[in-house]
Amino acid sequence: MNRGQRGKLAMATAALGIGLLSVTGCGYTNPQATGMEYAASDGTQANVGPLQLRNMMIISGAEDKPGRVIGAVYNTSTEDVTLTILGAAGAQTQVPVKPNSYTLLNDSTDEAILSTTGGAPGSLVEVSISEDATNQDTTFKVPVLDGTISDYQQYLPPGSEPTGTATPTPTPTTDAGH
Repeated sequence: MNRGQRGKLAMATAALGIGLLSVTGCGYTNPQATGMEYAASDGTQANVGPLQLRNMMIISGAEDKPGRVIGAVYNTSTEDVTLTILGAAGAQTQVPVKPNSYTLLNDSTDEAILSTTGGAPGSLVEVSISEDATNQDTTFKVPVLDGTISDYQQYLPPGSEPTGTATPTPTPTTDAGH
């Protein structure tokens, strides 16, 4: 190998080394996204006492109509726990959860329905949740969704069908005799 080839090889090796250091340095200076806990679906999550609420959302056609709360509620205790959800304007629903078990509100025969949603579809509404095992409570924000996503249409409670979309009024145009 002649002197020119050795120089090119040394420069290529140095460039490769710098490239590898810069790639591996990203993990050193930036937090790993997989290490952060987040709600990976349309709903949100919260914990209260022994209950863990996951993928919680309200399905409703409009702000002033009834809304069905769906999601999963896990009970990590060894006793029955009742979850109480308080929404807007005094709307309330209760969900019993068996010990060391979970309740899927979307499959439940006892639907968790709030008498009024308190927010238009697409918004986040604040709800208060409490449980009767340790008498803890908290508030968290829950998204309001409507039936525009076909998977959620079946969860619209009676009387909560979306209001029709308004048709735009045509703007009069003036023709200059053309």
